Amino acid sequence: MNKLLRALLYISLACFIGVIITLLVNSSSPLLGPLIAGMFVTLALGVRGTNTVFKSFSFTLWIFSSVSLAMFYPHWFLEVGGFKLSALIVPLIQIIMFGMGTSLSVQDFMGVLKMPKGVAVGIGLQYTVMPIVGISLALAFGFPPEIAAGVVLIGSSPGGVASNVMAYIANSNLALSVTLTAISTLLSPFVTPALMQLLAGQFVPIEFMAMMWSIIKMIIIPIVLGVLFNYFLHGKMKWLDDAMPVLSMTGIAVIITIITAAGRDSLLAVGLLLVLAAMIHNAAGYVFGYWGARLARLDEKSCRAIAIEVGLQNAGMASGLAVAMGKIGTVGLAAAVFGPWMNITGSTLANYWRRKPVKE
Repeated sequence: MNKLLRALLYISLACFIGVIITLLVNSSSPLLGPLIAGMFVTLALGVRGTNTVFKSFSFTLWIFSSVSLAMFYPHWFLEVGGFKLSALIVPLIQIIMFGMGTSLSVQDFMGVLKMPKGVAVGIGLQYTVMPIVGISLALAFGFPPEIAAGVVLIGSSPGGVASNVMAYIANSNLALSVTLTAISTLLSPFVTPALMQLLAGQFVPIEFMAMMWSIIKMIIIPIVLGVLFNYFLHGKMKWLDDAMPVLSMTGIAVIITIITAAGRDSLLAVGLLLVLAAMIHNAAGYVFGYWGARLARLDEKSCRAIAIEVGLQNAGMASGLAVAMGKIGTVGLAAAVFGPWMNITGSTLANYWRRKPVKE
């Protein structure tokens, strides 16, 4: 590790000590926001130069730094020169979904013919276990109606974009993971609105056709364009292949920051309960995903892939639907909390499995 990176880690430690002292002396001090943001920024930069497991958490640390700024200075991320920054969310999701499409091929969608049992088990668990856990948590914690609807929305969303990366790191069945993401996403315009109408209709009005069209134009069309781009121009624009992962991660960070700023007051009211709900929901996905696949007598690599796929939802899609519903600061709040948590646990689980050889 070079001297600059080591210095950044020391600065992060100094900021952490500063946060503790500030909280003890004057918790309302204007120094608290910059200290917390500085702690996460320098830590994110510092761990990038290490060869430890913490390197994989660099992106999540960037999320924490931007979220901390949004919590202390929400007005920075709501409007600029009369332009509402929430208008950026849907275009950013479309760019992210296009990037996902460029990494897929027609063969990935045909994987259902090669692995019908694994796909059936994964999709079945994705669209039954997670919505049921979502509505159960929403009712058990007594969240306000629109925040409760957001929790159900996360549970009713397809597999997340990051699940394929996590599946690769975990030495699992990557082909199955990619196929599950593709098929669950293709089904989402029909399944997600139906589940929301059935489970979340008691909290907020759900317009089936409007939600279906939002998913099609926000998710399906960009993915189809990405797949076509990959088919006709694969390998011809390497700069785009290199840029899309960075652009996608930046887009996710911007989306979470805007939603956090918009829902700051609601987050202060129910933040800890929402974090607890995220932990339980995410853990349930891994447990039911893995053991459901084991009960179906699938091999270890497929069990790992299904566990990750079921445990990681597409928080970006949930955010976009919250924007379409005009409820970014309430319905969209669960996505802002669940998203970073899923990145933390997904990275941790993937690295754990990576170090644990698969027994043939």
